[in-house]
Order: sequence, then structure tokens, then C-alpha cells
Amino acid sequence: MASWIIQMTVMVLSVFISSSHGKRDKVLYCSACKAIVDEMNYSVSQVDPKKTINVGGFRLNPDGTMQDKKVPLARSEAHLTELLDGVCSSMSDYALHVDPNTRRKQYMRFAPRSDRDTGDFPDFNNFQFDGPETSNGLKFACETVVEELEDDIISLFSQDTESVQEELCSRVSDYCRDDSHKNQEF
Repeated sequence: MASWIIQMTVMVLSVFISSSHGKRDKVLYCSACKAIVDEMNYSVSQVDPKKTINVGGFRLNPDGTMQDKKVPLARSEAHLTELLDGVCSSMSDYALHVDPNTRRKQYMRFAPRSDRDTGDFPDFNNFQFDGPETSNGLKFACETVVEELEDDIISLFSQDTESVQEELCSRVSDYCRDDSHKNQEF
């Protein structure tokens, strides 16, 4: 009798665990992944390319010299980790956008990053501002993506991979594997 109860408990738990991962909102998590890449690219681009940081073991060689290596600060693991810690705080600048032609939904940045940023922002009429709970959902999705893919994000950005968004959001994770989410810029 006890073994039957244990088997049933394990079966019920496995169903809940597998189904909880499958109920993720594809639009929300794909948009969160793309927003992370967008925010990280922007933050990395704001760092002076001349700044470097010493990395290495800082151990003395037998001849008394120390072997270390200088890498650009913007692409250093330490700097990227620091950026990742704060990347999700900018999710309040995103809202659900519905394309008027295709009716395709995705979260997009609606707020400029600075006074000088006058980029091409989509028409506000196509955004759905449903209160703070919407941005909280995107922030939670962002934090989940960062937690699950932190090592991959840092690796891709430190290597200066060509198309980080496609690599991270479609290949490494399957958040944007659906063709309707590919190659969409924020």
C-alpha cells in the first residue's frame, strides 16, 4: 500500500513539474529574451572601447613575472555579470505591442533610453498598457531567462557573437524557435 502511494505521488509530481514548464507564454518569454539582448547590447555599446580590465590568475611565474591579460571592459565577464544583475529593471519600459497589419503580439520598448534617444518608436496606439502587472510579468520572465541562461548570455556577449539574439533566443533556448518571432528587432 505504501509503495502505491509513493508511486502515485511521484507520478503526480512529475505531471505538475512537466506541465508547469510547458505553460510558459511564448510571446512573453520570447520578448523577454529579445529585450535582454537589446538592453545588454545597448549597455555594452555605452562603455568606452578604450577601457580594459586585467584578467588572469595573478600568480607569479617561476621567473618572478606575473602573467595576466587585458580584455575590453565592455566584454569582460565581470562587467557583463554586473550588467545582467540590473538588466531586468528596464522591463518597465516595455509594453505589449500589437502589429496593426499582422495582429502579431510582442513586447517592445516604448520609452526612450535618454533625452537624446529619438529612435523610431512605434505608434503608441498599437501598445497595450494594462498597468504595472503587465511589466511585472515581463520582469519576472526576464529574471527567469537570466537565471536559466546566465552562463550562455555571458559567454555569447564575451565572445562578441554576431547574432546574439538569434543564437540565444532561438538556438540555445527555444523561447523564439517559432518562425513568427525570428529576426524581429526591438
